[in-house]
Amino acid sequence: MLAIKNAAIYTMAGDVIKGGSVLIENGKFSAVGKELAIPEGVKTIDAGGLMLTPGLVDGHSHIGIGEEGIGFEGRDYNELSDPVVPHLRAIDGIYPYDAGLKQAYEGGTTTVVTGPGSANSVGGTFVAMKTYGRRVDDMIVKDPCAMKIAFGENIKRVYQEKGFVTRMGNMARLRELLYKTQEYLSKKEKEDPEKRPAYDMKLEAMIPVIKKQIPLKAHAHRTDDIFTAIRLAKEFDLNMTLDHCTEGHLIADILAKEGYPALVGPNMTSASKYELRNRDFTTPGVLSRAGIKVGIITDHSVIPAQLLPVCAGLAVKAGMDEYEALKAITINPAEITGIADRVGSIEPGKDADLVIWTKNPVKDLDCKVKCTVINGEVVYEA
Repeated sequence: MLAIKNAAIYTMAGDVIKGGSVLIENGKFSAVGKELAIPEGVKTIDAGGLMLTPGLVDGHSHIGIGEEGIGFEGRDYNELSDPVVPHLRAIDGIYPYDAGLKQAYEGGTTTVVTGPGSANSVGGTFVAMKTYGRRVDDMIVKDPCAMKIAFGENIKRVYQEKGFVTRMGNMARLRELLYKTQEYLSKKEKEDPEKRPAYDMKLEAMIPVIKKQIPLKAHAHRTDDIFTAIRLAKEFDLNMTLDHCTEGHLIADILAKEGYPALVGPNMTSASKYELRNRDFTTPGVLSRAGIKVGIITDHSVIPAQLLPVCAGLAVKAGMDEYEALKAITINPAEITGIADRVGSIEPGKDADLVIWTKNPVKDLDCKVKCTVINGEVVYEA
């Protein structure tokens, strides 16, 4: 059991509780409030009036699957043998001792949604996981939590010498895979065993997508690619998140009508390719004000995971509401990625992941993490 007292608690599920306390039992929040009775003998941390938030959630990352400072030997996020690899699973490529994960929780990020890159039309499944642990199986929050698909320049560049590289070709490849999955599922569900198809690992991996059990995680920067992703999702009646959504601020009014959530970023980069030329720190705020649910992402290692609050702070500087920016790195990405039953806010029954900050992380650049707790365990103290 653990208690934290005398904190300004941003639960992300209600009003700020100044001078509040949190009780943790068996790795879960058991109580949060203004005047909690702390049982005698319980280990207690005095926050000294500092700001306390849920552990941060990064909704799009390649942390752990693209290891820090190793190069080819640790670069496991793009399988380049085939442009369509839905049967790949991120969990099989994650190294829990990756330095990036330690840096993440020391910087306040306690949950990451991580998985394949965007070299392929279909890259495989993402997982949601904690940033602290020794065995990836024990760090998982949800697996799978999304199927990665991609649009735009990356596929064209990677497969330019192998043919079938236009935007039309990429869409045709995705459409063909989804039609085949529908047909495969229909045959698989037939009562007569002799009419059922032979096992197909790729199509099996796509069944949760067709059944809307997991969303498509659509890598799309440019407006045309964003609309193509939406066209695909509507054609097959699929759930989907718009990841990166770099030019989203140019079409915010239209996207608001479509209703797909956006995981925005990474903005703290140069325009390394043409489709990033309109990247802007205003994008999260513009989309948020239009009524779109927004998460801010690092796309680690494009931006190191520990800089997630800096990315949110730069969005605030560019006009985003301060509280909405906090939501964009806590409860919003948790809801967008389907893990809000576990993380993203401080509520009884949820995983006891929290961070004590020296200052407001989306307002003060010199803010530091004083303490990080994951699953009720203090994993970092400054």
